[in-house]
Amino acid sequence: MTALVLDAPGAFRLVGTGTAAEEAAPGPGDARVRVHASGICGSDRELYQGNRPEGYVRYPVTPGHEWSGTVEAVGAGVPEALVGRKVVGEGFRNCQVCDRCHAGDTTLCTAGYEETGFTQPGAMADTLALPARLLHPLSDDADLGAAALLEPAACVAAAALKARAQPGERVAVVGTGTLGMIAVQFLAAVSPARLLVVGTRPDREQLSLSFGGTEFRIRDQLSDQLSGYDVVIETAGSASAARTSASLLRRGGRLVLTGIPAAGAQGLDPTDLVVRQIEVQTVFGAPPAAWSHAVRVFDAGLLSLRPLITHELPLTEFASAIELVGSGDPAVGKVLLRPRGLD
Repeated sequence: MTALVLDAPGAFRLVGTGTAAEEAAPGPGDARVRVHASGICGSDRELYQGNRPEGYVRYPVTPGHEWSGTVEAVGAGVPEALVGRKVVGEGFRNCQVCDRCHAGDTTLCTAGYEETGFTQPGAMADTLALPARLLHPLSDDADLGAAALLEPAACVAAAALKARAQPGERVAVVGTGTLGMIAVQFLAAVSPARLLVVGTRPDREQLSLSFGGTEFRIRDQLSDQLSGYDVVIETAGSASAARTSASLLRRGGRLVLTGIPAAGAQGLDPTDLVVRQIEVQTVFGAPPAAWSHAVRVFDAGLLSLRPLITHELPLTEFASAIELVGSGDPAVGKVLLRPRGLD
């Protein structure tokens, strides 16, 4: 049994955690999951490089907040029927007793920030222990590799729910990474009149259209006259992408920001937002309702995640995986680590 540990930015090691027989039984209310795959995203690179915002990481830490697996043991108070089930799980370790948690806004828990893979041990390991209440069971025939992308899908589901897109509206997605390609699918599902996809990578055009986009534009080549959209979801994570997103909206339009620009970036013009009465929402993580929505859509076969995966590597190749994610190579999409090998 092994786990990857980041002791500090740039310093990682693989550690042995004993044999399977030696693993501690889950505590009351907890479950132990045999990890199938763990995805790598930009925030994992932040962990590795040491530029994740203060308060949102605690070293040493085992990364891995995007994951899928199978429940292999449960603690007292957890239904035994979960054992053997394919699952994914929420990352935010919320307190469940503050007013925000009771309202369902668990990502705003007032007890403080705790999240799997950042301040609590994550899924870049053979097994992951977490509160069973955070688990979302999947169908028995679920593709566990594709299911490892349900964490970003849940974040996009949160954005889609906040966007409140209606059939016949003009909608757009700015950004063509993993989040953007998932956002296209969620918005296509509401039967919009137009679904514009805006990105910086021409190679994403065909994939965008296959997921339901009706037109594709390169961001630097957008016409100043292109506007009038009811809803825009931004997924690119740059201040310029946020400004582009706002410029596409009609007066009174709805903007949902999911990307996190670098600290100190120049943001949206508040005067423009006020005089055009733009409604701005943001997403940082996914609450339970968004997770349930994403899992339901995935289990129904309405969310295509497998085409977004380009690389699957064993856990021992963590350094290579991190390099791939930051390479800028258009052939690199979602990279998965497989703690138990590629069999």
